[in-house]
Amino acid sequence: MVNNRKVKLLLDKILRELENLKAFDIQSLNIKNRSALADFIIIASGSSSRHVNSIVTNLIKNNKKRVLSSEGLGDTDWVIVDFGDIIVNVFKPETRKYYSIEKIWSDNELKDEKISFG
Repeated sequence: MVNNRKVKLLLDKILRELENLKAFDIQSLNIKNRSALADFIIIASGSSSRHVNSIVTNLIKNNKKRVLSSEGLGDTDWVIVDFGDIIVNVFKPETRKYYSIEKIWSDNELKDEKISFG
C-alpha cells in the first residue's frame, strides 16, 4: 500500500510539472491491470522539437534520482522517460497523431479472438 501511495504522489508531481512546463493535451492512463510494463503511462505534447526537448530536460532535471532512463532526446519528435512505475511520453503533435498510442492503451475491453488457420 505504501508503494501505491508513492507512485500516486510521483504521478501527481509529474502531471503538475508537465502543466507548469506548458505541455498540453496531457493524459494519464492506468495500465496496472493490463501490463507488467508500468502502472501508469502519461502522454503529453509539446508545440515543437525545442519545446519537447525543454519539457523532457526539465522533467529529468527535476527528478534525477527517480528517472531510470530516457530515449529519443536526440530527435525530439517523441521522447520517453522511464520512472519505473510511470512512463512519460512527450510528442510533437503530428508524431502523436501518427502513432496514436492513446488508442492502444485506452480502457477499451480487450477480448481474445480465436483465429483458425486453414
